[in-house]
Amino acid sequence: MSRKASDNVEYTLRSLSNLMGEKRRRQADGSAGSGAAAAAAGERSLIAAESCSSLNSAASGGELERAARRQFQQDETPGFVYVVSVFSALGGFLFGYDTGVVSGALLLLKRELNLDALWQELLVSGTVGAAALSALAGGVLNGLCGRRPCILLASGLFTAGAGVLAAARDKETLLGGRVVVGLGIGVASMTVPVYIAEVAPPHLRGRLVTINTLFITGGQFFASVVDGLFSYLAKDGWRYMLGLSAVPAVIQFLGFLFLPESPRWLIQKGQTQRARRILSQMRGNQAIDEEYDSIKNNIEEEEKEVGAAGPVICRMLTYPPTRRALIVGCGLQMFQQLSGINTVMYYSATILQMSGVEDDRLAIWLAALTAFINFIFTLVGVWLVERMGRRKLTLGSLTGTAVALIILASGFLLSAQVSPRITLNPPDPSHQNSTCTKYSYCNGCMLDPDCGLCYKLNKSSVVESSCIPVDKDSTMKAAWGRCSNETVFKKEDLFWAYNFCPTPYSWTALLGLILYLVFFAPGMGPMPWTVNSEIYPLWARSTGNACSSGVNWVFNVLVSLTFLHTAEYLTYYGAFFLYAGFAALGLVFIYGCLPETKGKKLEEIESLFENRLCTCGMSDSDEGRYIEYIRVKGSNYHLSDNDASDVE
Repeated sequence: MSRKASDNVEYTLRSLSNLMGEKRRRQADGSAGSGAAAAAAGERSLIAAESCSSLNSAASGGELERAARRQFQQDETPGFVYVVSVFSALGGFLFGYDTGVVSGALLLLKRELNLDALWQELLVSGTVGAAALSALAGGVLNGLCGRRPCILLASGLFTAGAGVLAAARDKETLLGGRVVVGLGIGVASMTVPVYIAEVAPPHLRGRLVTINTLFITGGQFFASVVDGLFSYLAKDGWRYMLGLSAVPAVIQFLGFLFLPESPRWLIQKGQTQRARRILSQMRGNQAIDEEYDSIKNNIEEEEKEVGAAGPVICRMLTYPPTRRALIVGCGLQMFQQLSGINTVMYYSATILQMSGVEDDRLAIWLAALTAFINFIFTLVGVWLVERMGRRKLTLGSLTGTAVALIILASGFLLSAQVSPRITLNPPDPSHQNSTCTKYSYCNGCMLDPDCGLCYKLNKSSVVESSCIPVDKDSTMKAAWGRCSNETVFKKEDLFWAYNFCPTPYSWTALLGLILYLVFFAPGMGPMPWTVNSEIYPLWARSTGNACSSGVNWVFNVLVSLTFLHTAEYLTYYGAFFLYAGFAALGLVFIYGCLPETKGKKLEEIESLFENRLCTCGMSDSDEGRYIEYIRVKGSNYHLSDNDASDVE
């Protein structure tokens, strides 16, 4: 009898006694008679009443199974699942908005509040650091309070943080507001994917979890458009940029007052009747008995296995399958950050200025273009995730990401090779020794945070250029000399460049950023979150996701806090070559360690990590094989295609 099943249909026998009865029937009589009809009665009870007449005409077990699957395939996922997923994914939208809005806001903030490189990095990484801490704490909160209260908490933090940011009068208050927002981001980042994975049907789980990442990129794109619109305000445009995140936060909070808790968490806490009612809402006209029993049996078995006292993280580390799953999950999140994604998203406008884009507004709108590319190609990931599978999509994505980083770095290297020469060295009127006078080319002057370039343009050529100390109160003008008065030097056709060199190759940075996001967005963007929502057993799911989210945010802090200084010491092209090297290391790790989880039940995925770590991702031989799992007294029996004696 064939056991090949479609992705959205998983057909299992109702009981072990039915299977044994079928075996005895085949041994006694090879033909299909009245005895066969009686032996198959338990199976026929799985089919809805309106299909009974068609099933009664089935002359063999194979026809019975095919008819059952046809009936199951007619079931439709209720719209309530999509409503729950969308309201949950608003947490992802807020995550994206609050991390993406800072890209354009920084260009205005550093001018209005005179922020140096350190304070710019603090405003970015303060949010990320707070998110790392709250993601770790979120694992405990998820286990104790449930998924729904944690999402409500995250919505409240987003709203409070937005209020503080909009009303901030100094950079210290601004940093406090960013920290509050970061706390909300951390809780949402590890709770939302788990919640969606636990309420989604198996055949839609990957797609619905990926919708969360789609909302993250949508939030980043929306934030970049808001940045562009409010950049035209003469003053305080950044207040509107940072404060508008309160609107979706309030919508999510109000929505989740009426949405249910995760049925898996309720079963784990013994609230079985409520769990069955919610599961029925989520599955519509589909039978829930089998899924309910599978979840319940899985929880009971896990409680027996981990009945010994001790923290969950210790049990995860001592139990080989969960230890391997944790290494894979944390590794995915680590390499997502080390490949430089949040450097690109947080500093996209700054990177474009570094490449030679002089106008703030143009840099902000070009950053909006890159955010739009990120959003569109995340949609491509939603379409591909259930077609290609997690493993192939991640490998292809990271390969392209490494190539794009090399192109981006090469663009900066090309600009450095044609860097304008310093032709004027005016004396310092204060007679103080300045490091700016030692540079012969603009590239060296640009990398020094205390210096800027004052120059004229003859058509497209830079002439009469000098490297001058930057004003201590504003990076928009020089400390002395021709470019010390912003109003005057613009009338005299003089230009002031801080943090960038004029170059005809600024388009290479935009091309590199676009290619980077084209490859990164479909795979490495959503897949670490999707895979982490699937690979842990229920007893370890909250802790596993908290640990992997914490790793993501820790490396996010590391990358975002060091980018400007890394670019200063390694040059801009050196920084992106470094990220390309990390992406290559991640490719080796994923090829060896990431298994395919497409189409598998959450309760089945644990078995993928039973082998040694470096082999679990390389065995694709079972991809087209259907394996039936039946729990008997706490054990798993694998029923082969033609042998029922395995269970006897």
